[in-house]
Amino acid sequence: MPARPPFRPSVYSVTEPKDLQALSHPTRVAILEALRDPASAATVARAIGQPRQLVNYHLKELKRAGLVEPAGERRKGNFVEQLYRAVAQSFVVSPRVAWSDARRVEALRRQHTLATLVEQGERLQRDAAVLLDRAAFDGEEVASAAVTADVRFASEDDRAAFMDAYLRSLRDLLERHGSRDGEPYRVMLAVYPEGGE
Repeated sequence: MPARPPFRPSVYSVTEPKDLQALSHPTRVAILEALRDPASAATVARAIGQPRQLVNYHLKELKRAGLVEPAGERRKGNFVEQLYRAVAQSFVVSPRVAWSDARRVEALRRQHTLATLVEQGERLQRDAAVLLDRAAFDGEEVASAAVTADVRFASEDDRAAFMDAYLRSLRDLLERHGSRDGEPYRVMLAVYPEGGE
């Protein structure tokens, strides 16, 4: 019986170029999907319809990048098979992986609210991946909502007044409908200048 591997996170955020490179081959993505549960190279090869030697090569590259880990052994006849599993159930690519200019990091250090917007954007990406897995693999109906709106402000004063009213309204809603008990939900609201696309 295979040893039980240690706890792993639901989502792994790819933040290093080497990890992105390891994910750049479609066979490796298929291998990671096949390794949601522990499996041997031979089992993965059958599952994705690829030769075992090719799967072994890609497994080594994924392991080198830290995206796959050993998950025990299994005896099969006279042989002992090494089992592997993906280090997370899902993988998302952080926008940080494409940042090479130190000025971005400096801008985040100087502008706290902008840093929070970037961090919450990444958190939303990770949370959405978890919810998608719950819907796809557990058959769960996920109660969720997403609302976007575009607005123009004639002046800085109008924008500040809007933000004040916005935050007061949110506080009132949370106090009126929120509870210490019950199923937890995350409410994420963001206000930011529209990009120049």
